[in-house]
Amino acid sequence: MQRIMPATDFSERSDRALRRAVILARAHGVSLDLVHVVDDDRPRRIVEHEAYDARQLLAELARTLKDMDGVTCSTQVLLDDPFAGIVKAAAETSPDLLVIGPHRRQILRDAFVGTTAERTIRSVACPVLMVNGPPVGPWRHMLLTTDLSKNAGAALTRFKRLGLGAEARSSMLNVFGAPALRLAMSDTMGKEGQEDYLEDLGSDARQHLSAFMTQIGMGQIEKIVRHEETTVANEILKSAEELKADLIVVSTQGKGAVARLVLGSVAQQVLKAAQTDVLAIPVQTPREQN
Repeated sequence: MQRIMPATDFSERSDRALRRAVILARAHGVSLDLVHVVDDDRPRRIVEHEAYDARQLLAELARTLKDMDGVTCSTQVLLDDPFAGIVKAAAETSPDLLVIGPHRRQILRDAFVGTTAERTIRSVACPVLMVNGPPVGPWRHMLLTTDLSKNAGAALTRFKRLGLGAEARSSMLNVFGAPALRLAMSDTMGKEGQEDYLEDLGSDARQHLSAFMTQIGMGQIEKIVRHEETTVANEILKSAEELKADLIVVSTQGKGAVARLVLGSVAQQVLKAAQTDVLAIPVQTPREQN
């Protein structure tokens, strides 16, 4: 990993993201590309005044990070729509990782996720880290998730190249479905029959997960399979809580013309409800790889 871009609006939320970015920058020996976007849909005098203040604040912040943390920073202030500005900065800089703060859960929760985190993640080509947890040190336990698809394998391969959390414990989770238990026939199976059915499905899921992980070169990671008792996203969140994971890794849909318009529902739901950090990894197309 060579470039990390934290987006800041100078709020407490973005300060949390910045601290996590600093921890990562120090661990990987890289600099930060700090970006702030001034909303330009206001009177020119106000925009220019705010832009001047933002440049001063960013310069001061960069000096502090250099003196206190030994992390060098470039700074950039853009005049644009806040979301479009972040996307533009990411496109021009091509960071390996974009770091953003958590959404305001207490205010218009669903709408806010739909217009910030989701919009950003589906619009940029790089992985996006949403920092929800307190950035007190390196991650201790990373929970990687997969649906065993080709896209998930490509996203996890991209995750490997980032080299994140080398010292952390890692687990790979696959949530498997149990169609028969959702049908009327489940009432005729009996408790013992249902348990046997789930055991067979779980055994198959473990074999498929093991083969998948070997194929992508991650066979050494702890393997976890879990029945989709509620929703896939909810099972991921429950697993993260049980394991005390402080980072959840999810893959998003590809970056084709259609896929770019929609964030995968599982990733969206995890981002919306997670109390811990979430890393969203997009699938990298051959053109993007080149």
